[in-house]
Amino acid sequence: QVQVVESGGGLVQPGGSLRLSCAASGSPLEINAMAWYRQGSGVQRELVAFITNNDRTNYADSVKGRFTISRGNAGNTVLLQMNSLKPEDTAVYYCQIIVLTGVYWGQGTQVTVSS
Repeated sequence: QVQVVESGGGLVQPGGSLRLSCAASGSPLEINAMAWYRQGSGVQRELVAFITNNDRTNYADSVKGRFTISRGNAGNTVLLQMNSLKPEDTAVYYCQIIVLTGVYWGQGTQVTVSS
């Protein structure tokens, strides 16, 4: 069983920055890819960014140039650096971990962008 825990959400003003962190633990932990999704109020969950185990990345068009996904040094963590935040970035952000045996989700962390 794999556990996934996110942290780093909060309230920030438009134009500000936040960094989200996600840590995976448990077994088996052969991670193929890690991703961040988000779900705003009344909308479907959408992919924000993902990173593979060989550091290939991809981003939603809405966040390109503003968000950066990266893997932590330990290999079982994934970070999302969010800059130039906009009110439309307000959502619950979820971490997804893909391992050989399945896909695991965290419980989400709230990001609110408001003045």
